[in-house]
Amino acid sequence: MELSWLRTFTDAAETLNFRKTSERLLMSQPNVTVHIRLLEEHLGVKLFRREKNRVLLTEEGRLFQQEAQAILDRFDAGITRLRSYAQGYRRKWTLAITPLMAETVLPYLLRSFMTDHADVELAIRVEESIRIEELVVKGEVSAGISARPAVSRQIETRLLYTDPLLFIVPRDAYDDESGPPIQAHEMFNKYSLFTGHHPTFWEELLLQLRNRLPNVRTMEVTQAHIAKRFIQEGLGVSFLPKSTVRRELIEGRIIEGDFELFPLPTVGTYLLTGKVDTLELELAERIQAIYFG
Repeated sequence: MELSWLRTFTDAAETLNFRKTSERLLMSQPNVTVHIRLLEEHLGVKLFRREKNRVLLTEEGRLFQQEAQAILDRFDAGITRLRSYAQGYRRKWTLAITPLMAETVLPYLLRSFMTDHADVELAIRVEESIRIEELVVKGEVSAGISARPAVSRQIETRLLYTDPLLFIVPRDAYDDESGPPIQAHEMFNKYSLFTGHHPTFWEELLLQLRNRLPNVRTMEVTQAHIAKRFIQEGLGVSFLPKSTVRRELIEGRIIEGDFELFPLPTVGTYLLTGKVDTLELELAERIQAIYFG
């Protein structure tokens, strides 16, 4: 039995169309038919049946579809491990991070981390916080950095740092020293508030805000880096953790406005792990060593 027969079969079992399979695998349709026939002869069972102008899996075909895919997955995983070993890697470590972490803290850390662990093949998955816990529980990632603590008791949650929320507004015509104070109620009269780009604080914050400013206009923008860009373009205002806007504030692309209506909360960033290994501990220490104030 050849692997090419299995690849042809699993694709045809998915498409139930030999022509589509030939196009997807870049082979002729007669070759698809030959691969299926040779596989059926080798197994001694029929994998497909024809019904009018349709191709359908037999009961044996449905059963073997899962087995064939498992064989191919194991083979491909083995090849990947072999190639990683040949490149000097001795273990793989997969880290799930939020989009915000991907563009702020992590790039600063990765260079030194990868240099100090040249034998570790590092894979990064960018996911929303609500998804990161699930990936850690299932073991699909080694660890996760999330904007929310884990709910599952299977997961250990370590607080990495806390961030004050800042009221962020577009740049005006004044410099920081000569300009008049930027008052929140004036900003909300002029701009929409971008919401929805953090998983923990919006519900309570909006409730307090609307108790004081019932007519505040909101626009949901689910990615913080998009909210920052929109603010820079003068399209609205928002509340963002300080570490996520530190660079833009220093460069003068946005401004921190005065927010006097009520105290703003702080938000946390958490390391989620199934089991704590030396790499997880080292990453946590490196992140905590960075000054976010």
